[in-house]
Amino acid sequence: MWALLPSWSEWKPAFRAPGADLLSGVIVALVALPLALGFGISSGLGAAAGLATAIVAGALAAVFGGSRFQVSGPTGAMTVVLVPIVAEHGTSGVLTVGLMAGIMLVALAFAGVGRAVRFMPVPVIEGFTAGIAVVIALQQFPGALGVSGAEGDKVWQSAFDAVCLFFDDPHWTAPLTALVVAAVILTGGRFLPKLPFALIAVVVATVVASVFDLPPARVGTIPAGLPAPSLGFLQLDQLTTLLLPALAIAALAALESLLSATAADAMAVGTRHDPDRELFGQGLANIAAPLFGGVPATGAIARTAVNVRSGARTKLAALTHAVILAGIVYLAAGLVADIPIAALAGVLLATTVRMVETASLAAIARASRGDTIVMTITFLITVAFDLVTAVVIGIGFALILAVRAIAREASMRQVPLDETDHLGEEHDLLRDHIVAYRIDGPLFFAAAHRFLLELSDVADVSVMILRMSRVSALDTTGALVLADAVTKLEHRHITVLMSGLREDHRARLAAMGALPAGGEDAVFPDTDAAIAHARRLLPVTRRAD
Repeated sequence: MWALLPSWSEWKPAFRAPGADLLSGVIVALVALPLALGFGISSGLGAAAGLATAIVAGALAAVFGGSRFQVSGPTGAMTVVLVPIVAEHGTSGVLTVGLMAGIMLVALAFAGVGRAVRFMPVPVIEGFTAGIAVVIALQQFPGALGVSGAEGDKVWQSAFDAVCLFFDDPHWTAPLTALVVAAVILTGGRFLPKLPFALIAVVVATVVASVFDLPPARVGTIPAGLPAPSLGFLQLDQLTTLLLPALAIAALAALESLLSATAADAMAVGTRHDPDRELFGQGLANIAAPLFGGVPATGAIARTAVNVRSGARTKLAALTHAVILAGIVYLAAGLVADIPIAALAGVLLATTVRMVETASLAAIARASRGDTIVMTITFLITVAFDLVTAVVIGIGFALILAVRAIAREASMRQVPLDETDHLGEEHDLLRDHIVAYRIDGPLFFAAAHRFLLELSDVADVSVMILRMSRVSALDTTGALVLADAVTKLEHRHITVLMSGLREDHRARLAAMGALPAGGEDAVFPDTDAAIAHARRLLPVTRRAD
C-alpha cells in the first residue's frame, strides 16, 4: 500500500527550483485547452466535461501517478470507446463506467499488473495507434463540415453520412476553418515546435468568426467553475449492464497510460516510471473525474511529449497544467463559449496527423511480413469495430505467429554419437544398428507432432539414443507425443535411451509416463554413458530380433 503513495523525495527538487516546471506546465495547459474542449465535445458529454476531466484527473494523476512527466486528461482513444456508451447508456452511464473503471485500475495496481505492458507487441501498438488516428479524424467530420444529425452505428458510417449531408446543402465556412486551423498547427509546429499554435489558431479563428459574424456552430456556454462533487449519476441497477464497458475502459486507460509513460521515459534520459503506481494514480483520477462530471481519462501521449520537450523536471509541471486549466474555467469561461466547433475539429485533425509515425510503420512493414499482417489487422479492426477488440485480436494473431516462429526453430536430426572424434567408432556402431537423434529447441504443442512423424519413420535400427540436452522447453503435449513415439519404437523392438535430460524435463516425462521402458535406467547424464549402455544391450537386442 505505502509503495503506491507519493513521497516527499519526488517533490523536493520541484520546490528547490520550480521555474522550469512552472513554465512547462503553462505551455502544456495552452496545448491541452483546445484538446480538452474538443475531446469533451467528441465524447458526447460536452466541452465542460472535457475541461473537468483535464483539471481533476490531470491533478490527481500528476500527484499519485508513477511517472514524473505524465500529463493526463481526455484523449482521442478514450473518446472512440465512449461514443457508443453515450449512445446506449447516456451521460449517467458514462460517468458510472468511469467510476467503475477507476476502481478496477486501483485493483490492478494492487495486483501488480502494471509491468505486463512490456509484453505488448510493437505491431499491435502501432496498428491501433494508426487506427485511433483514423477514427478520431472520422469523428471530426460532422464538426469540420458544419453539419448536425449525422447517423451511423460506427464512426465511419456517421462520417459518410456527414459528407452526404454536407453536399446536400454545402456551406464552406466550417470546412475552411477546420482546414486552415489544422494547416497552421502542422506547419507552425514543424518550424517553431515550442509555440502553442493550437491555441493561437483557435483564438484567431474565434476572433475572425466573431468579428465577421460567421455561421459555424460555437462551443456554447460552459459553467464558470467545476460542479460540486456528486454521486447522483450512479444507478445501482445499471452496474451489471455496464461491467463489460467498464472493463474495456479500464483496459484502455491502463494500456494508453502505461504506453505514454514508457514513451516519456524514452524521451527523457535517466528516468523510469513505476507502472503499478501509474495505474494507481490513473485509478484515483478516474474515480474522482466522474464526481465532477468528467469523462474517463488516460495518460495523453501528445501532451506528455510536449511536457518533456518543454523542459519539465518533476511532477509539478503536470500539476501546474491542471491548475492553469482550472483558472481558465473559473475566470475565462465566457471566452470559451465563442470558440467555433470547426476550429476544435481542426485541432483534432492536426493531432491525428501527428499521432501516426510513418517511419515506424514503414520499418515494421519492411522488417517482417508477419508483423505487417498483425499491424494491418489491428488497424482495420480498430477502424471498423473498436479498440479493445482490435487489441485482443491483434495480440492473438501476434501470439499465433510467435508460436509458429518458435515451432520452426525446433528441429530433430540424426547426429554422430560423438561429434568431436571417434568417427571410426561411429561407423562401427552404425553397422551395429545404433543411431542417435538430437532434439534442438522447444518440444511443445506446436512442434511435437512433427517430431512424432519423423521418429515413426526410423527403421532398421536396434537402439535409438535421443539426445535431449538442447531441448529448451517441454510441455505436456510434447511429453505425451514423445511418449507415443517411444512406445511405437519399442513395439518395433527398438530400444530407446535418452541422454542429457534436464531435471525438470525428467520429472515431467516421469509424471506423464513418457520415459522409455527402462525407466530411470534408460536415462543417462551424457551421450557417452548412453553409448556404453547401448553396447551392452546390443547382443540382447540382436537375439530379440
